[in-house]
Amino acid sequence: MQNPYILPLADPQAVLETVGGKGTSLARLSAAGLPVPPGFHVTTAAYRQFVAANDLQPAIAAALQDADVTQPATLETVAARIHALFVQAAIPADIVAAIQSAYATLAAGSENATRTTPPVPVAVRSSATAEDLPDLSFAGQQETYLNLQGAAAVLEAVKRCWASLWTARAIGYRLQHGVDQAAVSLAIVVQALVPAAAAGILFTANPLNGRRDEVLINAAWGLGEAIVGGLVTPDTYTVDKSTGQVSAREIADKQVLTVRTAQGTEERPVPEAQRQARVLTDAQVAELAALGRRIEALYGTPQDVEWCWAEGDFFIVQARPITALPEAPTPIEWPLPNPKGQYMHAGLADLMPDPVSPLFETLAIPTIARVGVKEVLRPLTRSEPQLPDYIVTINSYVYINGTYTLREWWWILTQMILSAPRMLREALPLWRDQIRPRYAATVARWQAGVPEALSLTELWAGIQELNNAAMLHFSSLLVATTGASAGAEMLFTNVYTRLIRRAGEPAAPVFLMGYDTTPIQAEKSLYDLAEWVRVHPDLAEYILHTPSADLAAQFSTPSLLPAPHSLLPDFYARLQTHLNAYGHIVYDLDFATPLPLDDPTPMLETIKMYLRGAGTNPHERQQAAAEKREQAVAAIRGRLKGLRRWAFEQALKLGQTMAQVRENALADIGLGYPVLRALLRELGRRLVQGGSITAAEDIFWLQVDEVQKALTALERGEPLVNLAASVAQRQARHAALKRVSPPPMLPPRKRYLGINVEAFAPVSAESQTGGTLKGIGASAGRVTAPACVLHGPEDFDQMKPGCVLVAGTTTPAWTPLFAMAAAVVTDVGGPLSHGSIVAREYGIPAVMGTGVATRRIRNGQTVTVDGSAGTVTLS
Repeated sequence: MQNPYILPLADPQAVLETVGGKGTSLARLSAAGLPVPPGFHVTTAAYRQFVAANDLQPAIAAALQDADVTQPATLETVAARIHALFVQAAIPADIVAAIQSAYATLAAGSENATRTTPPVPVAVRSSATAEDLPDLSFAGQQETYLNLQGAAAVLEAVKRCWASLWTARAIGYRLQHGVDQAAVSLAIVVQALVPAAAAGILFTANPLNGRRDEVLINAAWGLGEAIVGGLVTPDTYTVDKSTGQVSAREIADKQVLTVRTAQGTEERPVPEAQRQARVLTDAQVAELAALGRRIEALYGTPQDVEWCWAEGDFFIVQARPITALPEAPTPIEWPLPNPKGQYMHAGLADLMPDPVSPLFETLAIPTIARVGVKEVLRPLTRSEPQLPDYIVTINSYVYINGTYTLREWWWILTQMILSAPRMLREALPLWRDQIRPRYAATVARWQAGVPEALSLTELWAGIQELNNAAMLHFSSLLVATTGASAGAEMLFTNVYTRLIRRAGEPAAPVFLMGYDTTPIQAEKSLYDLAEWVRVHPDLAEYILHTPSADLAAQFSTPSLLPAPHSLLPDFYARLQTHLNAYGHIVYDLDFATPLPLDDPTPMLETIKMYLRGAGTNPHERQQAAAEKREQAVAAIRGRLKGLRRWAFEQALKLGQTMAQVRENALADIGLGYPVLRALLRELGRRLVQGGSITAAEDIFWLQVDEVQKALTALERGEPLVNLAASVAQRQARHAALKRVSPPPMLPPRKRYLGINVEAFAPVSAESQTGGTLKGIGASAGRVTAPACVLHGPEDFDQMKPGCVLVAGTTTPAWTPLFAMAAAVVTDVGGPLSHGSIVAREYGIPAVMGTGVATRRIRNGQTVTVDGSAGTVTLS
């Protein structure tokens, strides 16, 4: 009769109930003939007998009564109580005998075993009955012990594995996922330890992009624990699943490896010769990919596989389903509005890097394209503009329309180009003296009302008027500030570089930095608030140790304020003052995107950063840049005369004027957004009451004609069309579109109208396949540091001092993060984008327009940013 406490590794009875998730997987792999190290299972029956013999279950149940997943401290207390029970309990004698016998058999079966052979080293791995399941992996919740030698060491590890079923992390994980705590039990896998020279993880589908036709392999030297524990950045190989050919490889600087020692394992430095050497050859990668195909075929679903390599052979030590695999990308067509047209995803992509919302696409974009730009050009050219829609959307991404008819070309040549001197003189005053004041007046008028008190007609009128004013203001910036400042900086740079600069003299950007712009003022405001907090130690301590989400909740709901902190109301009043002044600065142009005013969490994180002593003092930084600028100007003026002095002065005046105006104008874009969003949300609430949508915010996922039809129906007292399904479909489509990289040019080309568009457009995703990403060098310097990949303000709390800031784009609202960044890398942007300007202000390297940085770079991955060469090297 077979012992109930022990099963051979590939035994048919090795199922979930008897050997847990990990054990079941290894049994199946071994039975299928895959290269799995030999071993045996300590079954769940042994665990249950251990618990029963020591009468532990009542005490465990009693302890769990105090576990509250919302209060981590209770989990730690409960775990400590249960752990003490296991430490004091004894393993029954029959279980001890069964494990000793199985271990002896394993040792006797090892190659070259003799009566004098030392005890065989083994790995002892926990295998819970709620583990490695198709929908929940429970990865890392229980313990693994490596390089154990002798039956006594194995028995001690078995007991510690049993206890690890009740760590705070494991208890909390099961509570969060609704797993019955009384029903779980633990088996254990004991396997001969492979003396691995290299190890890693193989994904039989690409977990980064969801592609099922790709295999992703991570590899590092030594045992696999350094990778699993996140102690080393491994090599990464992307492989074509069908052919086994490597399509991309990233060779890391591998600084740590896990090795066997007499006492177990330890981490040691990787020998210098191996640190940057590739771990696997292409032939080995192909062999591993073939094993991955066999394993996926065995399970019928993509697998996360742990492997190791020793003495010329690969071994599989674990396989489980990939639980967080993105949806497989579907091929996306990019239909051209005009089949013979030319479209470029640049310039505007700085402010609209992602697909825009349906309401913005159908309400705001047409206002910019068909009204705004033309209303700005009309007074400047003294003629009726003959232009196509300046911007269009393709798959909800914004593209500049570079397609012109003969009539439009004639107007450009005879009116617009000939009006260029007037435009340079009058564009800025037009924006400053007419369009911006009109925008501000419109905002003030609607800000005075109460959205809830407005009629449907008044709500819609306010939404249209604010949208028109905001988009006209933005259109004026394209001509008067954004475009003009780009031209002014290019003009000054060319004049200075070609006619004036001598070896050793400052670069051109130095002459345009150090101004007290609105984004800098916002940064100073947060810094000053942090300094005020610093002089109140108790308040500083409370803010530093309270999660920012909790602080934000207190800010929005004053009744949550804890009584002992009497200065909190004053702090929140000062924060409100900051938000009133700067909370409208947009993250992107789409009015569906929440504003800093809507969620102060990122600002609270910035305040904490300053309280910790990280970042730089923005007052000192700006003053230093201003002094450097003035010294550079004085030095050049001191040696120039005649025509070159005149050219320098004229170009400098224009460049410096536009450098100041540009950042202020960008910060003003969202001036009306708080009121506009409030009116839209109020209209959304009324559509919810009418049964059209399920939440007020869903209005941003409607198209303008749907909103107008709903308004008409509400005014007539007619039933509304239920658009909830359409909203859900659009949200899903939007999420899918965000995962793709829009082509920088449609159709693709390097030059257009004689202009090298590669200097301004993001690099195409298809060309970024190696270990070095190419982009546009926007701020000189070279830095090697870990990456912090931020997809939006919701990730701001992940930014760490000294890291490389990696983002889709950066707008003025991102400025405080530059105080912590060692360098900046973006998907879109160019040498004159906001991020480039701020990076030069901070004196940190920047590479813009890589196209794929947020998709190719992993959080924490070491990268080398070369702002002079325009490259980002992945380690």
